Amino acid sequence: MPRNAAELAHRLAREAEAVCRHYLSNGRRVGNYWLVGDVRNTSGRSMFVRLKPKGTGGRPAGKWTDAATGEHGDLLDVIRESCGLVDFHDIANEARRFLSLPRSEPKSDSRSRLPSVPTGSPESARRLFGMSQPIAGTVVETYLRGRGITNLHGIDSLRSHPRCYYRPDVDAATEVWPAMIAAVTDLKGHITGAHRTWLDPSGRDKAPVDTPRRAMGYLLGHAVRFGLAGDVMAAGEGIETMLSLRCVMPSMPMVAALSAAHLTAILFPAALRRLYIVRDDDRAGDGAVAGLFDRAQSAGIEATVLSPQCGDFNEDLRNFDINALGAALRIQLTLEDVGRFLIAGV
Repeated sequence: MPRNAAELAHRLAREAEAVCRHYLSNGRRVGNYWLVGDVRNTSGRSMFVRLKPKGTGGRPAGKWTDAATGEHGDLLDVIRESCGLVDFHDIANEARRFLSLPRSEPKSDSRSRLPSVPTGSPESARRLFGMSQPIAGTVVETYLRGRGITNLHGIDSLRSHPRCYYRPDVDAATEVWPAMIAAVTDLKGHITGAHRTWLDPSGRDKAPVDTPRRAMGYLLGHAVRFGLAGDVMAAGEGIETMLSLRCVMPSMPMVAALSAAHLTAILFPAALRRLYIVRDDDRAGDGAVAGLFDRAQSAGIEATVLSPQCGDFNEDLRNFDINALGAALRIQLTLEDVGRFLIAGV
């Protein structure tokens, strides 16, 4: 069995075209190269992978270069980036699975591993977000538009990963699904965690798995942020909920805390003077609103609750329309903020 990265990369290079067809499926063969957009399997032609070695002492098969970015590497890097893996133990096991080789032994020899970070750590979250791509033209865009969310500008905290690993439990086989990756950041904009929403490849719904939403890293006090917080901000639980509000209030800074418990604990920006607390219509949502309301008022911040007509504001957007959503918010906002944030005509 291959015992180190070099030997495993050599085995993959013998099957370079098969590796490319599997992990870089959005590309195609042109002569002795596989052309694709980038190592994350984006459509395009700027990255090229050599499929056969070039003479004695020439460039070996399996080496790739991205002419647009200057990135380069071997087929282990392709597996790492296209699958969203971080730890070399997982990368090697995926390579062995592809080559039908036995799985590796437990992690004991550090010489056979790329630099690794703890699974679920903030650094692991940062690497996953860095491996992902902008959502334009991806299954994430399809998913959001299918939920009635049409304003997709200024949401750089969301990215798309075409092949994000999903494991139902620690002993289960690993599955691969597209995923929406959200960066969880602190008040200074540093990534402390990431949130994954696995999606059906069609983009019509979430993936048919037991837990299609999972977070990693440090979440307490932090959030997924849309816009730079100033004196006014809106805070709620879900990403889709807050993106629905942005359809009618695109310039209001907003954060998604990802759960009721984390909503209660969000940290307040120093300049914040008025906080809109976005309520989900359930018991957990009511508890989160009450806790955050009390914290805001104790900090000298004016707090106002925004309530949906259905279970949450994304349900409102889908069940009614953007004009009805705007009308419902108009009577809940302060008069000053109606003119400041609510788009005209709704």
